[in-house]
Amino acid sequence: MRDGAIADETTEGADTCCAPPGDIDSDAMATDLQVLTAMGNDTRYELLRRIANAGDGVCVCDLEATVGVSQSAVSQALSRLYTAELVTRRKEGSWRYYESTETTAALLETLDDLRGAHE
Repeated sequence: MRDGAIADETTEGADTCCAPPGDIDSDAMATDLQVLTAMGNDTRYELLRRIANAGDGVCVCDLEATVGVSQSAVSQALSRLYTAELVTRRKEGSWRYYESTETTAALLETLDDLRGAHE
């Protein structure tokens, strides 16, 4: 053996003890990360919860007053939630109304269940 070289007798010619982990769907992983990232901000998560708790859509101006950030910040957050398909939007005149999706309902219900909010 040369100076400075370390022989790894445990891996030389030895079979691995375990099977490699299964493959993952990279497209599904990217989608999941987009959803989790969209929810991973206090303002966006609060907006998502408020929209989900509203009956028939919420206007940007109502959300701005509720969460205490600028209309621009609310609009940017909503855009991110929309891109992640966590909210839908519709335009009525000059106003945009946002509603949660079925995906959002399932995610929020799962989070509620995990922390025991439905007991």
